[in-house]
Amino acid sequence: QVQLVESGGGLVQAGGSVKLSCAASGRTFSNYAMGWFRQAPGKEREFVAAISRSGRSTTYASSVKGRVTISRDNAKNTVYLQVNSLKPEDTAAYYCAARQTGSVSHITGVSGNYPYWGQGTQVTVSS
Repeated sequence: QVQLVESGGGLVQAGGSVKLSCAASGRTFSNYAMGWFRQAPGKEREFVAAISRSGRSTTYASSVKGRVTISRDNAKNTVYLQVNSLKPEDTAAYYCAARQTGSVSHITGVSGNYPYWGQGTQVTVSS
């Protein structure tokens, strides 16, 4: 089982940027496709971005495309989420998730496909 710990959240002004990190431990990180999701108060968890095991394939939610970049460093067992041009509606708890897969190119934006989740890191965007 892989353990995930997110960090990097905080209070940010609108228009600013934040880089979230998710450190994995417990298993071979490069065997896992990774995803970022977020959940705002009173709303359902939504997909933000996902990346394949190799890092060569990525996909983004249409609501954040162009402002968000997902990346990973398999040597550091870490996946990152860079969010630029932050808006108040980006305020949410951000979660990383992991899915073990035999395919180096597999990615998914479906939360139910991820069995492993971190505890989340809060991002609050002030206007």
